[in-house]
Amino acid sequence: MKNKIALEFFVMPRKEICKTIKESRGIYRGFRVVLFCLFELLGLSISSNAQKALPHYPDSQFSTYYQQKATLYRQLPLKKGGSIFLGNSITDGGSWSELFQDSDIINRGISGDVTIGVLNRLEDIVKRNPQKVFLLIGTNDLAAGLDPDSILTNIYRIVSLIHDYSPTTRMYVQSIFPVNKKPEKFPDHTNKGKQIKYINSRLKKAAETKDYTYINVYDALKDEQGHLDLRYTNDGLHLLGAGYMVWKHVLYPYVYGLNHRPALIPKPQQVRWKQSDFPLYKLKHIVIKEGILKPVAKQLQDILKSKHLFSTIEEGKNPGYAPKVILKLGKVDVPRNEEGAYTLHVAKNKITITGNTAHGVFNGVQTLRQLIRDGAFVDGVYIKDWPAFSWRGYMVDVGRNYQSMEQLKQQIDAMAHAKLNIFHFHLTENVAWRLQIKQYPELTKGEYMTRNKGQYYTIAQMKELIQYCKDRFITLVPEIDMPGHSAAFKRAMGFDMQTDSGLKVVKNILREVSATYDVPYIHIGADEVRFTNKAFIPEVVNLLHKLGKQTIGWAPGGNYDYKTIRQLWKSQKPVKGTDVTIRYVDSRGVYLNHKDPLSGIPLIFHKQIGDVNHGDSSILGGEICVWNDDRARNQNDILQMNAVYPSILAMAERSWRGGGYQGLSTTIGVASSNRYKKFEAFEDRMLDIKKEFFQTKSFPYFKQADIQWKLFGPFENEGNLTAKFWPELKGNTISDSVADKKVNGATIWLRHFFSPVITGSLGHPQSNTTWYAYRQIYSPVDTIGKFWIGFYNPSRSYAVKTAKEGNWDYSESKVWVNSKLVAPPKWTYPGRNNNSREDPIVDEIYVSRPPTKIPLKKGWNTILVKAPIAGFQGAGWQHKVKWEFTMIRVK
Repeated sequence: MKNKIALEFFVMPRKEICKTIKESRGIYRGFRVVLFCLFELLGLSISSNAQKALPHYPDSQFSTYYQQKATLYRQLPLKKGGSIFLGNSITDGGSWSELFQDSDIINRGISGDVTIGVLNRLEDIVKRNPQKVFLLIGTNDLAAGLDPDSILTNIYRIVSLIHDYSPTTRMYVQSIFPVNKKPEKFPDHTNKGKQIKYINSRLKKAAETKDYTYINVYDALKDEQGHLDLRYTNDGLHLLGAGYMVWKHVLYPYVYGLNHRPALIPKPQQVRWKQSDFPLYKLKHIVIKEGILKPVAKQLQDILKSKHLFSTIEEGKNPGYAPKVILKLGKVDVPRNEEGAYTLHVAKNKITITGNTAHGVFNGVQTLRQLIRDGAFVDGVYIKDWPAFSWRGYMVDVGRNYQSMEQLKQQIDAMAHAKLNIFHFHLTENVAWRLQIKQYPELTKGEYMTRNKGQYYTIAQMKELIQYCKDRFITLVPEIDMPGHSAAFKRAMGFDMQTDSGLKVVKNILREVSATYDVPYIHIGADEVRFTNKAFIPEVVNLLHKLGKQTIGWAPGGNYDYKTIRQLWKSQKPVKGTDVTIRYVDSRGVYLNHKDPLSGIPLIFHKQIGDVNHGDSSILGGEICVWNDDRARNQNDILQMNAVYPSILAMAERSWRGGGYQGLSTTIGVASSNRYKKFEAFEDRMLDIKKEFFQTKSFPYFKQADIQWKLFGPFENEGNLTAKFWPELKGNTISDSVADKKVNGATIWLRHFFSPVITGSLGHPQSNTTWYAYRQIYSPVDTIGKFWIGFYNPSRSYAVKTAKEGNWDYSESKVWVNSKLVAPPKWTYPGRNNNSREDPIVDEIYVSRPPTKIPLKKGWNTILVKAPIAGFQGAGWQHKVKWEFTMIRVK
């Protein structure tokens, strides 16, 4: 027997054995501890500087149940990654994968386990290289008489060993739970309240230095006296189902890397958090006071069903004291835009959403959708909310690139969830006419389309989309562009719109559209055209007004009457101080096809819509627009390359909250400035929304606010783009050098191609200069990192320009990691440089190609970017000179 024990301990270095034995001075109940150094007994000598090994103890020292579970766990499939819940009977009793509805969570709890028992089975934990480990241990140690400091030492060792053997694993140490003597079931466990508090206080204090996250579950489970609440236990130690739901609610943000509070986008105007969490898992009823709210109630019912929560709709009934959600109309007093206003009150036994209209109640339901993230509890809160602008829009051009009904509905859903309320549908273009017109079937014949031939929207489909929008309190605004952007019309009809015959056909089309579709607005386009018939726009507008439709046109554009809403797309500004109020929608600078996926988001977020803080009788609101003039390789590329979903969230925040800053800029803001702090807070919320609602959708965005570059320059290169300067020469001390400028973000525009309308990071960019950017990134292990890297992000509306083989761009830009030059991609079409819009972008944008793989060493890694420029004038309007770089590690 002695020889067997000795062999078990021999796998540990001498210091580890002595440390383990010294820390185990007491005798665990039912667990004998060897109290002498076996290596001395056997005359063995082990070097004190031997590699730290995982501890192992004799099987005879553990219960039969422990052995059963431990051996079972070792036989289970070796699934790497995910989260492991590690601990004793309290963990063992949780059906974690079912509770979280997540197969990537595995249970490694063993009833009766102690800290030494966890140490003994760490090999099975670390070989799985989990992403996260949630540890809860120590109650049984206290019951066995082990002193608190020894328990703490063992917990710290568990953390340290997991870090050593699985460096990428994030450790979460949970507080030991409160106990309660009343049930008189486990007297040796439930009389340790003071020791538990002491251990928890030390665990909390040591978290930063020991490199783990401390999770306070204790406070969520205690009653007013500080004991385990009897609502959550029947033996004073273990949890009932209700206790596990509380535990899940506390752990949820840690399991999924979310903020402590649910992320709300758009952020409500007024929020007051309260200590009155609502038990969502008990919800059985949705109560409505008015029949008009039944469709909204059904949508809430579907939202709950997606969380596996099932409820009935009670119209005009009150189901007593059972937890419920109440939807009702009532007076919500707000400073503007009452139609969309609501209040949302989460109390212990009910959630009440009140709106001035059904639309307001719907908006409140969208906020509730974000609050119910874990499906267990809803945090207590009172919200009073209203939109700053009445027009919060998103435009998609399907004339140039057809999109399926399914993808359109997916975008409409994203709009509704973010409280956008205008879906601008650009249906006709030079490329194709995509709206069925009964009187003129030739308009939608494939032979008259130059792209996506034969694809258009039938009358039935159009009506379906309009109703789909209405059900979500979104107004669909169809656009029939006239008289410009109408080459497809001319091919099909044989004459121009501005001719007498053309105007007659246009009027017939508008009569049919007005009679067929229940829409309040018709957008007539009227931009980018030479008017040969000055009466065209006045006659079209006059007709539509007689037909009961409001008109919208691009500005600059046609010669509109004062009733027509202008949609700003260029430098034109709203006209103020006139006797007649002209209404505007602002789309200046927010065409997504001209935006990089990363730098476009801060630009949209910071933009001040209409140059005002909130809407009024003149400035209705704003719209982001997706044109994608070039042929898309597939319809998902439109979402990916234009970063549609993160852009929708940024626009939702700004158009609902109001505010923003004058001018247009790609910069996040100087670190610690208010501008920076506001964006950083929004980015954190947006990334939570990404994790919760966009896991299966294109969402090309990663955290970038914390990326800081040191910029060095300008170095005059005299037009020689290959000229070398000191930052890239061997022996430099760039890491210790004082930067000429510091900037934050993953995409840095040194000079924007729409400068000075849109500004970049350099206040006064100079041609024929070179700049360098430097930063460091940390890796806990030697690994291969994946990076988005780019120096020229082509707009989806200009000629596609691809670098020559062996180059990142046409400006000799370069990037080094740890002084090693990073090779550019093998381009599909190297050196392509034409004006054709029919050649799809394949890998020219960093989000459309696989990330660049780069070796990273353990510890700090250096990144150096070189960005030279010659002149700022491109070869023609389609070839824009872009002076930018993107470098970000992605997952």
